[in-house]
Amino acid sequence: MSMLTSGGTRTTEGTGGRGAPPGKRRPFSPGRLAAWVFVAVVLVVTVFPFYWILRTALSNNVALPTAPSSFLPVDFTWGAFERALGLASRAEAQAQGGSGASLDTALYLRNSIVYATVQTALVVFCSAMAAYAFSRLRWRGRGAVFNVLLGALMVPAILTLLPNFIFIRDIHQLNSFTGLILPGAFFSAFDIFFLRQFMLGLSTEVEEAAVVDGASRMRIFFTITLPMTSAPLATLSLLTFINTWNDYFWPLLVTNDEHARPLTLALGVFKQSSPQAAPDWAGLMAATMIAALPMLVLFMVFGRRIVNSIGFTGIK
Repeated sequence: MSMLTSGGTRTTEGTGGRGAPPGKRRPFSPGRLAAWVFVAVVLVVTVFPFYWILRTALSNNVALPTAPSSFLPVDFTWGAFERALGLASRAEAQAQGGSGASLDTALYLRNSIVYATVQTALVVFCSAMAAYAFSRLRWRGRGAVFNVLLGALMVPAILTLLPNFIFIRDIHQLNSFTGLILPGAFFSAFDIFFLRQFMLGLSTEVEEAAVVDGASRMRIFFTITLPMTSAPLATLSLLTFINTWNDYFWPLLVTNDEHARPLTLALGVFKQSSPQAAPDWAGLMAATMIAALPMLVLFMVFGRRIVNSIGFTGIK
């Protein structure tokens, strides 16, 4: 805001003289330099393993030991990806340093998609129903049950592996998708807690109006609460899908049949397929890239939504 002084000169009244004019860069400081250096180091440490996997996958497995510290692919070739996708013959694979073992990537990829998709759909849906019961319904013992639920968050997952394995064995569901999915399909303490915190922040006016109009609790849940909870549901679905996709130890316990074996477990089998020779590191890294690429794309596309949803949910 401009104004005239008694001497006739024009002065500008700003915001009390605080801060620099808009658009002016802040002066350099050692603290900012240290922050940028720290961010750069973290970025390099995070990205470099993925680059090294790609570099190894694009190398010739025979020539790879000749330049193990090279930052560029050694004798560049797409042969490792051809072996991982089953496009190379046994003779071609062995000529490029591969073991000649076959890796049915399409089958294992299908198994991972079925396992991760069904597991995600079941656990997110059941967690949403449980979170609705904890946040909206009034029933005796609700607080005590929720405290027990919070206690489940402190139980290491490895402690439940043996009981779950015995259960799956006793119902004769080893080497099947049912055995893979069933133990974790209906309960996730973190998902229930996460959704409950979000639902507690939702307005109850629309639901109360629906109750007055005669709507049942199930109808309110499906037509009002679930649409209003779409953002955290999408976040949990993505996180659950990624965790299930990367799961290794549980499939290792309950499957030894390729018709139910996920891709992550198949990578370990592929590495051990030639115990008398050097591992096919290039082929293994190519298969690892194929397995990790869908998760990287999903996280790059929906990463901002995950951060925003977690920040908005908070702890109430």
